[in-house]
This record gives sequence, C-alpha cells and structure tokens, in this order.
Amino acid sequence: GTGQATGPIVAAGLHVIAVEPGPRLAADLRAAHPAVEVVVARAEDLDKLPLSAGSFDLAVAATSIHWMDLDLVMPILRRLLTPGGTLLVCRNVFGDPARSTPFRDHVAAIVRERKVPQRPGPDAEDPDVATDALTRSGMFFAQEVHHYRWSVELDEKQVHRLFITFSDWSAAEVEGAAAAVRSLGGRLLEHYGSWLIVLKPVPTA
Repeated sequence: GTGQATGPIVAAGLHVIAVEPGPRLAADLRAAHPAVEVVVARAEDLDKLPLSAGSFDLAVAATSIHWMDLDLVMPILRRLLTPGGTLLVCRNVFGDPARSTPFRDHVAAIVRERKVPQRPGPDAEDPDVATDALTRSGMFFAQEVHHYRWSVELDEKQVHRLFITFSDWSAAEVEGAAAAVRSLGGRLLEHYGSWLIVLKPVPTA
C-alpha cells in the first residue's frame, strides 16, 4: 500500500523493507517514507530477490494477506524470518455486525444491487478463517489473537476516499456511499473492528 502501516514501524526505530507490487502505490510509499527500502514485487516472488535466510526479525502483513497465495508465501516467510522471529497479520473490518447504523443499511442496499456474484472463498475478514489459513502449512503457530473495537466520525469526502480503496467497489457504488452520507446529514459515526494475529515459526527438529 501507500505506507500507512509502515510509518509507525519506522517510527519505532526498525529498519524496514516494504513490499508493494503496484508501481504507483510503491511511488507513494517512497514519497511518504524516504528512509524505507521499497521493493516493487509480489510477496510470492520474494524468493527471487537476494534476501538472506533468517535475516528478518519481523514480518508484517497489514490488510493484505487475503490477496496472497499462502502456499507460496508462508515457506518464503519461514525462510526469511529468524527462528525467534514474529509474523504479524492484521486487518480492519469495516462495519461492526453487532452495531447496526443507517449508513450500514445504505451500504447493504448498494451491495444487494450488484449484478456480479460475491467474491468466492472463505470470509477474509474472519480472524478464525485467517488463523486456520496461516497455520495450515505447519510452519507457523498462532501465539496470540487480539480483537479491537473502535469508532470514528466520517464526513462525505472521507467516506469517498475510504470506499474508493475497496477493490470490489465500482465508482458508481462509491458515489452511492458518499451520497448516503449526504442524505444522513453529511457526517456520521461508524463502528469498526480490527484483529491482530501474532504468529511464530514452528521450531524445526
């Protein structure tokens, strides 16, 4: 992405190599964080780069792991991490199913109008599904899973900027979400969730 998760990691004093397959997003990331080494590549192709085994203490996937082929990525991460290294996988979940809001009703109505089928496969927003996928290779085990709930006020422009980043939303659907904010007074309080899975390499015999 553009480095939203990269910034706090750099601020914590870590030396970071950021991986982003899209040249435009990689350019934005470089501009935002000039001290970061940015590699324009897919995570699945990291084994083609001159990266030494056991040279990383930490790997972070922020709202991105669902795009990756884990059968390819997990062995690469296991090789690149130190034996005591850590893999952090986090995701924001847009909308708290336990707290309905008028805006969420508008969003649901937009989705119901779609003429294309929903994305196939398991629910990428479910932390249990993600944990199973991340540990099925037997190379990592989940040490901890954390859940967070939070709320944020958003205006029409912020909703537009947020929803346009959703790859499965069309421009017309994004405009519909922004229009819903206008109809609800121009500003709204939305409830979200996040989860963080802390994984460790399974020790080798």
